[in-house]
Amino acid sequence: MVATKYLSEQALLADVASGNSSAFRALYEHWYPFLDTHIFRITTSKPLTQEIVQDVFLKIWEARETLHNIRSFKAYLLVVSKNHALNALQKLAAEHRNQERWAREQPPVQDAPPFYYSLIDEAIDRLTDRQKEVYLLHRHQRLTYKEIAGRLGIGRETVKYHLEVATAAISRYVQHRLAMMAALILLLQ
Repeated sequence: MVATKYLSEQALLADVASGNSSAFRALYEHWYPFLDTHIFRITTSKPLTQEIVQDVFLKIWEARETLHNIRSFKAYLLVVSKNHALNALQKLAAEHRNQERWAREQPPVQDAPPFYYSLIDEAIDRLTDRQKEVYLLHRHQRLTYKEIAGRLGIGRETVKYHLEVATAAISRYVQHRLAMMAALILLLQ
């Protein structure tokens, strides 16, 4: 039984189809743990799994009028969620390929003054241990997200998150320090 108030899943789906938000909450609470586990097996990333599960339930709510036609909600849920997860993974793979291509196409910074590199080193030293580890593996050892994830025992989405946060923190730190230096130079003139 899906929820104690409902005698059958069909009755619950009919209430959701009619726009009953309480029925939708009961459906969500019943199926969320199952779907969370199912999607995590596909993505191996908790943040990505949570995003996909939320998107799947949003899609179900938006198409709720069609729920009364569904004979097996579990089968429907598995198909919709699998398709959504695969689409999300394809999108991530495309983003990763684009980032890798962009990184390869960037000319190396050779004309930067020596103090610029010391600013970057200072910024790296200020990162959390995990961010620093991911950043150095990716930027200095040129490991892919997948290789870093395997080495550290974390998901590729987590690698991506740490790298994005680290890169943003380094950029902010360097920009802030350069702005301070420019202001100091202007004051001394």
